[in-house]
Amino acid sequence: MPYRLKPGPSPGDRVPSCGVSQLRIATFNLLHGQPLAPDGAPRPYPSDPGGPLAEAVAALDADVLALQEVDRHQARSGLTDQAAVAAAAMGAKDWRFAAALHGRPAPVAGWVPEPSGPVGLRVYGPDEVGDGAAPSYGTALLTRLPVRHWRARRFAPAPFGLPLRVAGRRGLTPVPDEPRAALAAVLEGEHGPFTVVAAHLSFVPGWNMAQLAGIRRWIADLPRPYLVLGDFNLVGAVPRTVLGGATALERTAPRARVRELRAARRARPVLAEPRRRRVREPRPRLQGWYDLARTPTYPSHRPAVQFDHVLAIGVPRTAVGPAAAPRAVVSDHRPLLVEVSL
Repeated sequence: MPYRLKPGPSPGDRVPSCGVSQLRIATFNLLHGQPLAPDGAPRPYPSDPGGPLAEAVAALDADVLALQEVDRHQARSGLTDQAAVAAAAMGAKDWRFAAALHGRPAPVAGWVPEPSGPVGLRVYGPDEVGDGAAPSYGTALLTRLPVRHWRARRFAPAPFGLPLRVAGRRGLTPVPDEPRAALAAVLEGEHGPFTVVAAHLSFVPGWNMAQLAGIRRWIADLPRPYLVLGDFNLVGAVPRTVLGGATALERTAPRARVRELRAARRARPVLAEPRRRRVREPRPRLQGWYDLARTPTYPSHRPAVQFDHVLAIGVPRTAVGPAAAPRAVVSDHRPLLVEVSL
């Protein structure tokens, strides 16, 4: 079920917009901040386990950053609150971390639930740093811009998993699916509000497409333009096709309503003189969903496929600047970074 959060500060209390015309928008699957060697092999965490993550995030210099596979208080990543570390590294004014699950990772078994931890979705923010809560794992959204509204939701896992390649292991490893989380924020841009979504979708084909279509319906009442960021575990034109199909379905009028309008038109009285037709101005063509960046992001040491995406609707293509997928010191994914005027 969707988890609605309290709205951000009122307009009178809000920090003024940072006044930049070109925003740096990024998404990054962290692999729980795991340091990797140049050949993709895992390296041990240093004495400061959050240091490599902070270095990677600071190098992006992003104004809006979506993070996936984020640890909070996990032993494997040095008990670090990774969303808080990333927020400090980029100078985020506000951020949220949506815990899809509370527990600890277990080889092959997936996750062992925390007996004393919350059940279902739990959202953390700057006020909860250092609260000593149970270990958790999920998705984060961080921003330097003022926030009008926050929203979060959790997706149930698929009933089955798949054999996948896992960093540090040879061959394929059976991996069960896991709950996923998404965060949405309405941000104050230089030219008005816009909506950003951070998401991490299932690796199970079909299941992830249904989750992506659900995100489109979930944000239907929020202001456009929309930017949907994250690791979708989908490639090529599939993500934008799914979002475009969900949008088209929302615009389709019910058949009963169409029949009513046709009947009303036929019942109009016939005029003695032909009615003069009004000349209508041509409507601007609606812009559909499209990728702001097309470049491989996985695996990080030798990118071959793009699982990580920045998709938009309502953003003119002329507003999109350079894009990049730079090498980072952590994760088996590369971050995806694009500049946009909003």
